[in-house]
Amino acid sequence: MRIFTYTPPAGLPPVIYQDDDYLAINKPSGLLSNPGRAENTYDCALTRLQTAFGEIHLVHRLDCDTSGVMVFAKHKKAEGALKKQLQEREIEKTYHALVWGVPKLAKGVIQFPLGPNPDDRPLQKIEPKGKAATTRYHLLEANTDSDTALLELKPETGRTHQLRVHLEGIGHPILGDTFYGHAQAQAMQSRLCLHAKTLQFSHPFSGQPVVIDTAVPFNLASVATDIS
Repeated sequence: MRIFTYTPPAGLPPVIYQDDDYLAINKPSGLLSNPGRAENTYDCALTRLQTAFGEIHLVHRLDCDTSGVMVFAKHKKAEGALKKQLQEREIEKTYHALVWGVPKLAKGVIQFPLGPNPDDRPLQKIEPKGKAATTRYHLLEANTDSDTALLELKPETGRTHQLRVHLEGIGHPILGDTFYGHAQAQAMQSRLCLHAKTLQFSHPFSGQPVVIDTAVPFNLASVATDIS
């Protein structure tokens, strides 16, 4: 069992979208989406929003170290409606990631089934008898000096740590990933370079398209090239 040291960034996460039914934030890396079991992990995005706005319901999660778009519901009916879209895979999520190495193919589909790793909880692993998982990737930019790349990722399923395990599985771990990256990939960045850039859905009550986009807080130019 891994020891989880939790030192979240302070302050209310930036609110980047709001209507009568939903509220979206740009979650910073290092902040839990929802409370953990330990007393010190009660502080999270959900509880901070509830303190600031009153009734707020969790719709989906991001890993603690992943930054980017998170949508919350302002009432139970809104929560159920958007969770239904998630279950039916009607919500499109786009992530950006900096990875170690440059994929040979500019576009690809990763389809490793995933399951929990009983020898290293809470990590996941590629498991032939696990749950089906699909990730599409697109190479956006490559840095040949540091042998790193910027990828756009579109998960078609929402398994725990899916993007992190899938990228490690094809030999391109995410930079700064202390769970799945090898030592060189971990040393190249001080944070997990995975960001939920865009989330798109059809508003359950108005029927209008909602597109929530955020700036990516990292780029290839910031990657260290002198890691030994």
